[in-house]
Amino acid sequence: MTSITGLVLAGGRSTRFGADKLVAPLDGIPLVHHAVHALASVSDEVVVVTAPGDDVSRLRLPPGVRTTADPTEGEGPLAGLHAGLMAAVRSDVVVVAGADMPSLRAAVLREMLGALDDAAVDAVALHDGERVRPLPCALRTWAAADVAHSLLHAGRRRLGDVLDALRTAVLDEATWTALDPERATLRDVDTPEDLDAGG
Repeated sequence: MTSITGLVLAGGRSTRFGADKLVAPLDGIPLVHHAVHALASVSDEVVVVTAPGDDVSRLRLPPGVRTTADPTEGEGPLAGLHAGLMAAVRSDVVVVAGADMPSLRAAVLREMLGALDDAAVDAVALHDGERVRPLPCALRTWAAADVAHSLLHAGRRRLGDVLDALRTAVLDEATWTALDPERATLRDVDTPEDLDAGG
């Protein structure tokens, strides 16, 4: 049986939000909790990846949620992903989302994870218009960790570079929007106004 870890990338600086958006209340709970709950519904455990030195207690994470930190400040989301992958070594597969993605749909995440049943696929992402979105994504843990490590040593910092380097299957819009017609899975919160947006 395949073991799955949910990774929540929470190391950003909330620059556009103007405050600590991870603890901003949405529907009565901190913003980060929405991504945690969504990933918990499709995985065996959840790991939240924070910035180095973060006061994790402020997040008031649910019991059983593990945390790990980026090794150094300002290395970008790829370093956060690598730190999360190394914390998830007990799992064959990870499903990854941003801490500011409050409307992830479990049905879409399950469809992504199901696509990894194909042994020729190491990563799964969603097609959005004319581009492939780096988050959410589903990854084979060790293949992704190896690629992320190599990219970091080459000075690369983009999450999308991992998908470019792996054998990535992209779910077309017709497939995933049939499960999420409102496209809520791709919603993210960058500004205080985004908290009021539907999803």
